[in-house]
Amino acid sequence: MNFLTLFLQTTAPAQGQQGGVGNYTFLIMIVLIFVVMWLFMIRPQQKKQKEMVKFRDSLKKGDKIVTVGGIYGTVDEVKGNILLIEVDNNVKIRVDKASVVKDFNDAQQQ
Repeated sequence: MNFLTLFLQTTAPAQGQQGGVGNYTFLIMIVLIFVVMWLFMIRPQQKKQKEMVKFRDSLKKGDKIVTVGGIYGTVDEVKGNILLIEVDNNVKIRVDKASVVKDFNDAQQQ
């Protein structure tokens, strides 16, 4: 049974029945599916993104970080959306704040 057949059966009134009861049931099921999808997929992702933005905005000199590319370093300077991180003695690279994924101390504990 494909989706079109199921849709037509739920929306078409059966013989001897009033039309509309199947329509409401189908619509309620679709709405419930979207609500469950929002609760389990979209909402947690939005929460995670807010935490990541908060973390990136709170970066300051001396914080140990890990970038998306797996580069471990210490924040040396913060200028807007650009970080200057020290990866070794007197070796500094410039990266975008969006490339920072986590705190180095959190990475060590895992």
